[in-house]
Amino acid sequence: MMAGFGQGTRRYPRSRGRTWSRTGPDRATLGIIGAICAIAGFFVLGIFLGPVAIVCGWLSMGRTWTGSRSVPALIAVVLGTIDTLLAIIWLSGATTPGTGMF
Repeated sequence: MMAGFGQGTRRYPRSRGRTWSRTGPDRATLGIIGAICAIAGFFVLGIFLGPVAIVCGWLSMGRTWTGSRSVPALIAVVLGTIDTLLAIIWLSGATTPGTGMF
């Protein structure tokens, strides 16, 4: 009579690996990761962390620009864009002859 006990657990796997790969990280987590990358991008590696923040924020918003948006996702997209633009400006200023950014 214990045979029915094992069948119920086979239909609903509880292993995190199988569930994670099937559904992916949730939107709230992506928004927070994007916001952290955007804030860190102001201090180090803005040229890399800016686009990562933009992608994480966009995926967190459900890959649409309309509808309800979470605050961390919007912060990630806006700050990631600023990070990327500032990094591009800084890199272009560093390659021209002169004293630096300004």
